[in-house]
Parts: sequence; structure tokens; C-alpha cells
Amino acid sequence: MVFHSEYEPVPTLSLPIHDAVLGRAAAYGDAPALVDGAGELSLSYAQVDAFHRRVAAGLAEAGVRKGDVLALHSPNTVLFPIAFYAATRAGASVTTIHPLATPEEFAKQLRDSAARWIVTVSPLLPAARAAAELAGGVEEVFVCDAAPEGDGVRSLQSFLASTAPEPEVAVDPAEDVAALPYSSGTTGVPKGVMLTHASIATNLAQLEPFIPMGPGDRILAVLPFFHIYGLTALMNAPLRQGATVVVLPRFELDTFLGAIQKHRINGLYVAPPIVLALAKHPAVASYDLSSLEYIVSAAAPLDAALAAACSARLGLPPVRQAYG
Repeated sequence: MVFHSEYEPVPTLSLPIHDAVLGRAAAYGDAPALVDGAGELSLSYAQVDAFHRRVAAGLAEAGVRKGDVLALHSPNTVLFPIAFYAATRAGASVTTIHPLATPEEFAKQLRDSAARWIVTVSPLLPAARAAAELAGGVEEVFVCDAAPEGDGVRSLQSFLASTAPEPEVAVDPAEDVAALPYSSGTTGVPKGVMLTHASIATNLAQLEPFIPMGPGDRILAVLPFFHIYGLTALMNAPLRQGATVVVLPRFELDTFLGAIQKHRINGLYVAPPIVLALAKHPAVASYDLSSLEYIVSAAAPLDAALAAACSARLGLPPVRQAYG
């Protein structure tokens, strides 16, 4: 039996994901797109658009071709989206790797996804190299931050000076895989989930009426981009709508609360353990969280009493839940 929604069907958004998200970047121009919540770096929409195109050119010059798989192995940084959209613009599919994966776990995903390229960060370079050695078939390992002195590894940042032509790759949004995240393995071994450009883009269109975001909104990205929740709700969706994404590499309560206060965050996308902290932890009282307008919880079921306690403490509308 097929169950149909009471709402009108969402038309398929048949665009490459880099165009679905960054197609309006020029219009947003100098508005802040990505902000390092634990540092000082900030990138405007114009910079994100220009930088991902130059990195795509550098990747294409290095040999990345349509049909290749690139493994993106990084905690949340302002450069994660640059690497992701550059890879898809160069024609690759991106498989996202848990930054704390062991070399053996990493290598298993590399083999299963047939990844030929790795982008990591300097602190995780030894694990990425070990995984590449175990898996075989990896052409090159890049870093997206500053390359270690004398190590011989290339940084994506060096591609910003590339004069290579921007790749013009014919993408079939309905058939070509944009992202290849892996399931957690709840019902067996982790499995690669083949998400086409159109499926991700159409999901973004589905989400727009749920919580409209736009210029001036400030979203805190503390949940990982490598997971589909973070990739969709904290990276693709706000950047498509012109909001500012404040990026944190991990959840630490005081850093999290301090970022809300400092950056005047108005939208939070979290998981139930963070809702619990907001509802119960005494540290919350030490921060000004008055900028918050809504909270969305997903990734696991949220207890109704806990949701109500969080909303009451912060003076917010009911915590929304998402799943699926």
C-alpha cells in the first residue's frame, strides 16, 4: 500500500548539488556564508563561490574525473563545504568519512566505495595515509588546511591560485551520485547510501517550508557535516538560502553556549543529548541565549517532557522534531 501526503508533491529539483546550493551565491555577495565559531576565519558567499570553483579546477588538473569517488575525512571546518562542492563540480561523488574512524574502518569504506582520492586535515593525515595504504587504489591524499612543512602533501588551498580552466562536467542530476555517506551499521555492516544530485536538491526544496532560512539568519553547525543530518540541515540548506553558518568542530558545552551568545545564533539543529543539556545543565544560565528563535531535534527520538522542559527554560516555541 502506498501512503500519500496531504500536501502537494514537491517538484523534483533537477540541478547539480553545487548549483542547487550556490546558484544564488553571487546575489548574496559579501554576506557572511561560513564563520569559524572557534576562531576568526569568515568566508563570504562570493568567496565560497570563487574558492570552490578554483579548487574544482585544481582537482580536475590533478586528475579527478566524472565517476571518481573522493573521500572527505574531516571534522566540521569552514573548508569542508569548499572541498565538497569543488569535488562535485569536478564530477566526483563524495563519500564522507567519520574523522575518528580507525585506519582499518577508513580503508574498508575506501574499498567499498572505490574511492581514488582523499581530502583530510593535517592532524588526521597519518590515519588517512594508513587507510590509503591498506585499501590500495588511492591516487593522492590532499589536506584542506595548511600542509605540514616539507611533508610533500598538497593542500586544497594551493589550488586557489590555479590557472587551470574550471571543469565543465555534464551532470545528470537524476542518475549521477553526488554523496555517498555510510549508514551506522545498525542492521549489519555500514552501507553506502547512493544519493543523487536531484535527490539531495529536492530534499532541500522539501525542507524550505518547514523552517524558512534566509539572509540574516545564523545557524550553528555543531553536528557533523559527514553525517547526512549535518550535511543537509547545517550545510546545504542554510547555504542555499543565504543564511550564515557558524561552524564548530565538535560539541563542548561551554564552547557551544559561548558561540550562541557571541554570534547571536537564532536557529539550532541538534540531537536529543544537546536538548537535555539545554534543559538541565546549570551552565546554560551563565550565557545569553536570547537570540534563539527555534530548535529542531533529530537523529533520535526526543522525549516529549524533555522537549517541553527545554522550550520552557529558554522561552522558545516547542522544540520541533524531524526524521526520515
